[in-house]
Amino acid sequence: MYCIDNKEYPCSTSFTMRYIGGKWKAVILIHLAEKKRYNELRKELPMITERTLSLQLKELESDGLITRTVHTSKPPLRVEYELTAFGRTLIPLLEAIAQWGKETAERSKKISTLERV
Repeated sequence: MYCIDNKEYPCSTSFTMRYIGGKWKAVILIHLAEKKRYNELRKELPMITERTLSLQLKELESDGLITRTVHTSKPPLRVEYELTAFGRTLIPLLEAIAQWGKETAERSKKISTLERV
């Protein structure tokens, strides 16, 4: 049992899922392996709503996994997101999850692979 920030987690897996759980967090993080502008993320993730993307980015920033940089030097305003050093520690895990998903999908032959994420 883990107790962190007055919240109990039954195991380390559940604690990890606090950071990457849900439908979009892991996907957003893997896309941020390289620094991206908000609009680039929107184009790469067309199935996510703007509201959901904004909320997930705020949560990831609050958790210390990404940083948000606002460039105001010249119009138009430019916002960039990138992984923190802490966030980059998740990349091997996310790549392993993606590989597992790819292998499982290929074995099931029920899912066609359009492109690598």
